Amino acid sequence: MSRLKLTGISRHFGAIRALDDISLEIRPGEVMGLMGDNGAGKSTLVKIIAGNFRPTSGEIRLDDQVVDFGKPLDARRVGIEVVYQDLALCDHLTAASNVFLGREPTRRMGPLKVINYGEMNRVAATLFERLKSETRPRDLVRRMSGGQRQAVAIARTLLSHPRIVLLDEPTAAISVRQVAEVLDLIRQLRDQGISVILISHRMPDVFAVSDSIAVLRRGSLVASKPASQSSPEEVTGLITGAIEYA
Repeated sequence: MSRLKLTGISRHFGAIRALDDISLEIRPGEVMGLMGDNGAGKSTLVKIIAGNFRPTSGEIRLDDQVVDFGKPLDARRVGIEVVYQDLALCDHLTAASNVFLGREPTRRMGPLKVINYGEMNRVAATLFERLKSETRPRDLVRRMSGGQRQAVAIARTLLSHPRIVLLDEPTAAISVRQVAEVLDLIRQLRDQGISVILISHRMPDVFAVSDSIAVLRRGSLVASKPASQSSPEEVTGLITGAIEYA
């Protein structure tokens, strides 16, 4: 059964066709590498899946149920989470506080409700352990490496028990060692049955963890196939137009 199935998805902005008749399918526990040049339509497609945009036409099915998202909260409620490139973390807060940002558990002290930091630290520690990350709940984000910051952002998605996580350029501008940490985080999500859509320009990273590859060019889908049946050279050709379809 498909976790997410897109059929005939198009999105127009006036006379501009950002996406044209996109059909894609991703299974539970599958990592799909979504690739394409700037302006290919990747961001628009991600925003449709995440509920930022409604498609002009087409159908979205989640676990074989038709869904229609009017806003990002609608997508989040059914288990679709996004980690954007800027991560949206608060540097002056701890890892646990960032994981629970806006969703802090509380406890009563007489007539007052106060934040339950003990519960936050306990749950955050469990999430980091689940991701096999060495990040600690009480660590301040501003002192973290790029890999640890990604772990905090991904742990935050796990609070809502996601079915799909969309990762936007998670390995951009970090060191080789930190890239390895982030790729391990993606494998942990896959091993727990969570579907991952990985948006990246870094070809080696995509092929290191992806089960399938989808390539967009000028708003059209020019390839959707198992990663084992493709190659970085083929994807480069598809992105540049040297190869028309694959």
